[in-house]
Amino acid sequence: MGDTTWQAATTSAGPEQACPIAPVVDIVFSRWTTPILWTLNHHGRQRFVELQRRITTITSKVLTQRLRQLERDGLIVRTYHPEIPPRVEYEISDLGRSLAPLFAHLAEWAATNLDAVDRARRAYDSASTH
Repeated sequence: MGDTTWQAATTSAGPEQACPIAPVVDIVFSRWTTPILWTLNHHGRQRFVELQRRITTITSKVLTQRLRQLERDGLIVRTYHPEIPPRVEYEISDLGRSLAPLFAHLAEWAATNLDAVDRARRAYDSASTH
């Protein structure tokens, strides 16, 4: 986003919302949302156990909660197949897929800047220990 767009977005926000991207951050960047969306975008339709295998540090309970919230937000689609045994699959929705450019920009930013962030942290930590 260019400087003018950024300034226009921040100055046009009402006093009740000083940061117009805050709701987006709450939706998209809450814990576990990005790994789930990233996995579904990268690997396509997944069953619950496949997602759990790919995101190894998430518990079943939390994965279930996040999937329900992402479905409610319209970012993923849950498909129930009434077979025996029943099969449920999750895939990223068109709305969720629309976040791919944002994630790509963030991945690019991370590749370019995380080393600098790490250096800044080390410098700060070493300066504050004296």
